[in-house]
Amino acid sequence: MLLTVLGEFVLPAGGAAWTATLVQSMAAIGIAEKNARQAIARLADQGLIVSHRAGRRVRWQLSDDGRALLTQGAARIYGFLTERATWDGRWLVVTFSVPEEQRARRHLLRQQLGFAGFGFPGAGVAVSTHLDREAVAVAALRNLGIDDGAMVFRGEAGALAGDAELVRRAWDLDDLGRSYEQFLQRFGGLRPDGEREALAALTHLVHEWRRFPFVDPELPADLLPAGWPGQRARQLFDGCHSEWVAPARAWFAAADRVD
Repeated sequence: MLLTVLGEFVLPAGGAAWTATLVQSMAAIGIAEKNARQAIARLADQGLIVSHRAGRRVRWQLSDDGRALLTQGAARIYGFLTERATWDGRWLVVTFSVPEEQRARRHLLRQQLGFAGFGFPGAGVAVSTHLDREAVAVAALRNLGIDDGAMVFRGEAGALAGDAELVRRAWDLDDLGRSYEQFLQRFGGLRPDGEREALAALTHLVHEWRRFPFVDPELPADLLPAGWPGQRARQLFDGCHSEWVAPARAWFAAADRVD
């Protein structure tokens, strides 16, 4: 939640905020002061924010790593589901083998490929309908040192497992669809009253939305079930964000002023 606050309010406002402002913002979304301060300390330990003391007050500045993380995250969050290119029927396929003693690397690879929209229809196999993400897959394999013996190629589904079967094996679309419906139900009727309430609503909105790029492979429309709720959720996110962002940022800016 603190990362969401930093990305939505601190990053666009120059990259710095007082401790009190962050604590008050977290309080607006139901986070106790003790937990908020612990979250600030954890991000500082991770090198994402750095402190600058001004008398008895502390101002937190995004580090280069923190700014890069939030900028990349924002690009993925706000670019997600905005375009749906025509699919030519070919799959991007990655095969890899990771020894059991390196299962931590295997877990990281699945995380990184999953975030890039890959699914896993079988052990040591990842697939995506996005052919342009080959460079992402190769970089992940190389960065984790497990590219030896891995292969990346493009091809069409065959007789034993057609397109629909590949989708069924690689992703749980039923569960994903339920998550989108829950998002629609939670935020569809929400009408924050006041700037502080707008900050709370916007923070929860973005925090919930930012989960979807990790689990939604952005499949072409002809591979999705009828009545798929993903685009309706995207439209709701855009509408709510557009309506709430100005009052939410106004409250944050007022809270961060030095008297």
